[in-house]
Amino acid sequence: METADAVVIGGGVIGASIAYRLAENNRKVMLIEKGEIGAKTSGSCDKAIFLQSKKPGFPTQLAKASREIYENLEDELETSIEFKRGGGMIVIEKEGHMDFMKKFVKKQNNAGINVELLDRKESLERQPCLSPNIAGSTYSTEDAEVNPLLLSQAFTEGARKRGVDIRTHTEVIAIHSEHGRITGVQTDKVLIATELVINAAGPFASKIAEMAGVSLTIMPRRGVILISEKVKPLIHGNILCSQYIAAKYLTGSNEDDVPPYGIGLSLGQTNSGNLLIGGSREFKGFKKALEPEVLTAVAAHASRIAPSLNTIRIIRSMVGFRPFTGDGLPFIDETPEMKGFIIAAGHEGDGIALAPITGHLVTSLIENKMRYKDLLKPLKLDRLQVV
Repeated sequence: METADAVVIGGGVIGASIAYRLAENNRKVMLIEKGEIGAKTSGSCDKAIFLQSKKPGFPTQLAKASREIYENLEDELETSIEFKRGGGMIVIEKEGHMDFMKKFVKKQNNAGINVELLDRKESLERQPCLSPNIAGSTYSTEDAEVNPLLLSQAFTEGARKRGVDIRTHTEVIAIHSEHGRITGVQTDKVLIATELVINAAGPFASKIAEMAGVSLTIMPRRGVILISEKVKPLIHGNILCSQYIAAKYLTGSNEDDVPPYGIGLSLGQTNSGNLLIGGSREFKGFKKALEPEVLTAVAAHASRIAPSLNTIRIIRSMVGFRPFTGDGLPFIDETPEMKGFIIAAGHEGDGIALAPITGHLVTSLIENKMRYKDLLKPLKLDRLQVV
């Protein structure tokens, strides 16, 4: 048997951020990951830190707080995470969408996000790769980008320097408790005695919660991103389209409004020149094998908005599973009837944007710090039930 003050389950960007922050006060922290660090959801996503795509209100407040942390994160972690303040754009394909997007911009401005509405000419000046047939776009200087793989590795290395015990290729098979309180974690290698477990397992968080006797509704939402050959700089910042917003938020409403396969454009470019072309949103469980028509539909939608893509080769695709909660907010709280069991999962497509603030939130929750106390209130887990 081994011991730890806290065990973080999940070695993606959320778990790594939490482990890094928890170790600040000399806690004995273990980070448990079934595979490699950042190899699942965090390694199968784009690089966007979008603020303007968040729903006005608390989601926007949370994203702004996280974006503020990003400003100094490379200096803090003492390594490059390829953080860029490149701005972001949401393309408006049709004139019929313009009235809706005008209201969208007004709401975002009222929520404190600096977003402006651009006409067709202004949009093409910023992004010449776009189709001359678009109606216009929104643009925000507050949107940014980061390399998610480097981010996961940087948080993990920072945690290691602070003494966190990183256990990869280690599977959690049981969580022990007595009288409604966590007592330990059983892995396939060792039993760890601990009174504090943080479930940061992303789309697998429901399975981990079940081990602790907690019912947690987080569904895997499959998404695909196409990866191109290396090309000269083509994209300035990151691009979404208005259909992407619909695909993200309309699930559960009128199915006629939801795009087929949940397709909406997300477009960015890595430092090495590869284009990341997304994407789709489907509920297929953990089925990773894609139907060919999904890939075709993603490519067709992207090339319609950005015809410059037609001459660029796609070299591979990557599939990931976003942890979906249904209301656009993650779970971040201690379960009420299981003391010492904290959920920090359900970020869906916002995990990269919200990773820095999540580490602070979980630490604040444990230490009852005042700085983030007000932010935590809307995340109370009234949706959880102990079974």
